[in-house]
Amino acid sequence: MSGTDGKIIAMTNMDDLLRRVRAKANATAERLPPPATAEEVAQAESILGFRLPPVFVRLYREVANGGFGPDYQLFPLLGEGRTAVNVYREERATAKSDDEATHWPADVLPVLDWGCGMFAAVDCRSPEGAVLLFEPNGIDDEWHHAWYVDSESLAGWLETWLSATGWYEEDADEDGEMRPWEAARQRLSAGS
Repeated sequence: MSGTDGKIIAMTNMDDLLRRVRAKANATAERLPPPATAEEVAQAESILGFRLPPVFVRLYREVANGGFGPDYQLFPLLGEGRTAVNVYREERATAKSDDEATHWPADVLPVLDWGCGMFAAVDCRSPEGAVLLFEPNGIDDEWHHAWYVDSESLAGWLETWLSATGWYEEDADEDGEMRPWEAARQRLSAGS
């Protein structure tokens, strides 16, 4: 294995990241669900109508089908109760049925409910799986103001969780402002 091939290094880094995520998930979750199967991922993509980023697929296939992660933990992809697929469909249905402006863009999968209407969501149009924060509190009708970039990549977001340095941590540095998601206005106006 040579250090000059970026793909080999990236794969090794992702393998290491998933190993560390699996270890923390096992240490912090009471009982992890089994990993998602290839069939479940394919079924989710079929229902959603878009592909999931490779890093997201690996996370759910190699660690667990949700049930771990920051605070309220990641939704399962499919299954009983609240799942990433069900919540996405609910948010999109609400967005399409409201007379008001659309609040939830296409291809943005909610993965964690922070409470108070806030969600962590993965932009599935981003190959790195950018993680967005939907924070609707105080927003009347300009929904693009409710969207922020929590991390440019799912891998970076997971690293933040592993290092306990996320904005949601009790000892978090409150001086760090989250950057607005620049694509929000355009993606919301597109409606699809």
